Amino acid sequence: MQFIETPLSGAYEVELSPFIDDRGLFARTFCKKEFTQIGFNKEIVQINHSLTKNKGTIRGLHYQVPPACEAKIIRCTQGQVFDVMVDLRADSPTFLKWHSVELSSDNMKMVYIPEGFAHGFQSLTDNVELIYYTSEFYTPECERGLKFDDPALMIKWPLTLSCISTKDKRHLIINDDFKGIFI
Repeated sequence: MQFIETPLSGAYEVELSPFIDDRGLFARTFCKKEFTQIGFNKEIVQINHSLTKNKGTIRGLHYQVPPACEAKIIRCTQGQVFDVMVDLRADSPTFLKWHSVELSSDNMKMVYIPEGFAHGFQSLTDNVELIYYTSEFYTPECERGLKFDDPALMIKWPLTLSCISTKDKRHLIINDDFKGIFI
């Protein structure tokens, strides 16, 4: 595995190092020992799988607040997505900045998103599947979200929106009362 720093403090793109032979390939997608290189030493407590049927769908931007802030490792196993992370850590030099990475089954890239970030994605193909490794259990009372088209973020989604959940449509935009997450 190779960890590539993103412009957002503490967040990384992760490139796998597959072993390829006549049978196909083998790649390690998680190694606790290797992830300690970037300061991740928590346990993976939940692994989630999502299927997004339609190209242009946006999911997110989701996050959890203390005491259930979660780090995420995300990999696309089918299709292609425009994956977005937003730094919400109040004391971060990259507070309210966003970064995107194209994840696909072909490029086999992953992202490591630390605690205190929001995450979302837009499907660039039909039938996209993502695997999420998380450091915290899903905790509904700590769940929050940012509006995908928040003018304070100005995320440049690559496709016209085709589908979004009612819940994600209802997220509020960032206002002067938003002070970020204190971890």
